Amino acid sequence: MKNFKPMAWMLPQPVLIIGTYNADGTPNAMNAAWAGQWDMHEIMISMGSHATTENLDRCPDFTVAFATADTMVAADYVGIESARKQPDKIMHTGWVSRKAEHVDAPVYDCFPMTLECRIKEKLYVSETGYYMVAEIVNIMCDESFLADDGKPDVEKMNLITFDPIHNGYLAIGDRIGNAFHDGNALK
Repeated sequence: MKNFKPMAWMLPQPVLIIGTYNADGTPNAMNAAWAGQWDMHEIMISMGSHATTENLDRCPDFTVAFATADTMVAADYVGIESARKQPDKIMHTGWVSRKAEHVDAPVYDCFPMTLECRIKEKLYVSETGYYMVAEIVNIMCDESFLADDGKPDVEKMNLITFDPIHNGYLAIGDRIGNAFHDGNALK
């Protein structure tokens, strides 16, 4: 075994697109990876100092979309281009937005699934950012990404994950087992 110093190498890391509105009302998005489920109805995201963070300080509502292989280039772009320098950066992505139904934030047309969220609590607030715990207000899924049981079909979505070790994006693969079931073979 080779040892490494502590790094941000928790795997897999989601590629999330955080949607907010800028002060002038234009839609904004940023790419975030340091996030996870907080409990059944809440998520947590580590936010640095971004235009999105400023937007969230004005309004606690936002959307979270899951990036896919098809949206990877534009998803990377909204992570490397700041709305502070390019306020209309969404125009460069080709994404079309509309206002979310349950929160005051944009929804982008090209993602299979989007969470509508509202900040519940900010932790460790400093000039460099904060951790936010947010309530999931609603979940939207494009009907073409639903399974036969009417629930979202993750296998159809072609989601990607961030590789923090080599700074890449990886496609999430095929289903290989059944959670809460396959382990029964060892009982």
